[in-house]
Amino acid sequence: MASFKRLTDSSGIVYYQVQASGGRGRRVKRNWRPEPGWSARTIQRELHKFAAQLENDLASGAVSTKKETDEQARLAALEAAKLKTLRQYADGVYMPTKEATFSKNARSSYWQFLDNHILPALGDFLMVDITPAMISKLMLDFQKKGYAHATAVKLYNILNGIFQMAFLDDTIKGNPMLKVKRPAPRKDEKSQDEGEKAYTIQQLRHILQCLEREPLKWQAYVNLISDTGIRRGEACGLEWSDIDWRNETITIRRNAQYTPKDGVYLTSPKNGKSRTVDVGPHVLELLQQLRTEQASQAISRYVFTQDHSPSIMHPQSPTRYFKKFGQRYGIEDFHPHKLRHTSASLAITNGADVVSVSERLGHSDTAVTLRMYAHANEESIRRAGQIVRDALKAQSL
Repeated sequence: MASFKRLTDSSGIVYYQVQASGGRGRRVKRNWRPEPGWSARTIQRELHKFAAQLENDLASGAVSTKKETDEQARLAALEAAKLKTLRQYADGVYMPTKEATFSKNARSSYWQFLDNHILPALGDFLMVDITPAMISKLMLDFQKKGYAHATAVKLYNILNGIFQMAFLDDTIKGNPMLKVKRPAPRKDEKSQDEGEKAYTIQQLRHILQCLEREPLKWQAYVNLISDTGIRRGEACGLEWSDIDWRNETITIRRNAQYTPKDGVYLTSPKNGKSRTVDVGPHVLELLQQLRTEQASQAISRYVFTQDHSPSIMHPQSPTRYFKKFGQRYGIEDFHPHKLRHTSASLAITNGADVVSVSERLGHSDTAVTLRMYAHANEESIRRAGQIVRDALKAQSL
């Protein structure tokens, strides 16, 4: 039942406020003005007609209550906010959320993928309009450029992270990555497992023999990683004060990293903890020689420096050197991380327990060490088989 209230505006003109009720507490108010010159009878007739129509419209949903109108406006604003391009979503939502937990290196890597590959292809499309076919084309074009399988997988994972976050916060109704195939290795590309196999002891001896013809700095660097299994950046961040000559140990306190935005910078070791590892006499002797050589050129607190400079060695320099070294001596897939794998593999193969090796390598979990050892060299695989055969033979005697 509608109710009426007779009111007067600031000009003294009479108008009526009509309130209609539609049940369940739904009420709506509208103002109604009679035409000038209408009689009181006509006003009452037309006023009741207006009220009846208002009640019908409220019941049918043709008009909304103030509360309903406000809710509709709120939902419309939310929907409008969702109409973001991928560029706007990455800049305004995804990266600010992820950067809170990223290292500088991870932030730089993600931005490089976004700026160089994702945003040029999809950045100006609305998130809701991006289809699996569009993403699949981006992935295919990326792989055609010859990028490594691991790099393609990283691009895939970043894209999946963006669209999954957008799905969870209701920006999009579904994650299109569910219909995009994960990249497979190219036929001409070695599998990751094959590339990460450790060197045999014979291969490592050959590498160290070739190394004797190289500059003293690199002799010390390569022997140190082979002996201790420390990371490339940990070796670059090593200071002379970290070496305990008497006890024949080094303490790993920092990790050198590089991003185009921040340059070379130091962080704590990857697992966040310092560790002390023993060093072989031959490596210590090389480090002593390097210290003497360095003192005659440019004194630095860092063990490994840029050529003819006291500045810390750039953490990408070893990768470039290892590549050239491998080309000079015909050593395939020669890189610092493979030496680290070799150190772990040889230690475990020759009886070291996994917990000790994990601590030495600075792993946060022994499972990481075991995954590394899963890429064991062929020699250790054959030895494992021989152990089984010897055990069976002993059992039969």
